[in-house]
Amino acid sequence: MKKNRYRIYSQYLKEKYGEKVYKIPINLPVTCPNRDGVIAKGGCIFCGEEGAGFENLEHTISVTEQLNTNIAYIQKKYKARKFIAYFQNFTNTYLPLEKFKEYILAACKENIVEIAISTRPDCINDVYLDFLREVKEKNNINISIELGLQSVNYHTLKKINRGHTLAELIDAVLRIKNYGFESCVHMILNLPWDNKEDVIEGAKIISALGVEQVKLHSLYILKDTVMGSMYENKEFEIISLEEYINSVIIFLEYLNPNIIVQRLIGRAPKENTIFCNWNTSWWKIKDAIDEKMEKLDSYQGKKFNYLNGKAIKQFINT
Repeated sequence: MKKNRYRIYSQYLKEKYGEKVYKIPINLPVTCPNRDGVIAKGGCIFCGEEGAGFENLEHTISVTEQLNTNIAYIQKKYKARKFIAYFQNFTNTYLPLEKFKEYILAACKENIVEIAISTRPDCINDVYLDFLREVKEKNNINISIELGLQSVNYHTLKKINRGHTLAELIDAVLRIKNYGFESCVHMILNLPWDNKEDVIEGAKIISALGVEQVKLHSLYILKDTVMGSMYENKEFEIISLEEYINSVIIFLEYLNPNIIVQRLIGRAPKENTIFCNWNTSWWKIKDAIDEKMEKLDSYQGKKFNYLNGKAIKQFINT
């Protein structure tokens, strides 16, 4: 039996909750501050009108109905008993506080063991975190917050119109940690303006901040987006699949071995996609990553030796 070479999310959930747990996506009628003009307009240059939640139910359906529909299906198919309510699409804390409370409280249902909230680093505030702490304590529900960062290179962040820099990510993670919630950082490892050093630095910063989880994505390119037009005009090139696999491996090698890896590669909507995963099934790419790590005897944390004063460890007796 092959050993796990990185910390797998599904196994972590099973250890934490005693059985398999299923993540239920929830789609809210929200937007982002870099789409509506508060910070910028147009959103990230790679983001389409659907955002990331292309497989979700319509946002016009209530939170309760979305949960009931998906839970009923999964219970019937897999005999599942425990679930995570995942507020996935766009920026789910970018709401008036009372509206945010309404949506979160609607997810506090029987068999919901955790609420996961996807948002941006510049949309984390103590007032909202205070409320989430109350939810956790009153309902015995864990809280986790997913932060879209995508890159640690501030030139790249500006290029893709994120509307924030690395500083906001640092602030958000520290605030979340102060409340005892787990954080997950999203990274795209093949943005055309990043290189190997950016990949390594991303793993090191996430590790240094004490982030608990990470979610890796490969870039997919949609029609009718700024990036789609740039791609069709040959303003940049996408790295090869082999280079992406190498980027994932080097990222994992520098990553704290205690950090949970939610995914190594994502999926994309079938329609209107110009480029996605090198026309290869996501599971084949995952298998290729696993196989190469096995061949190289690579594993998460192999190069995790840079914190706690690396340069002076030679003077310390161990």
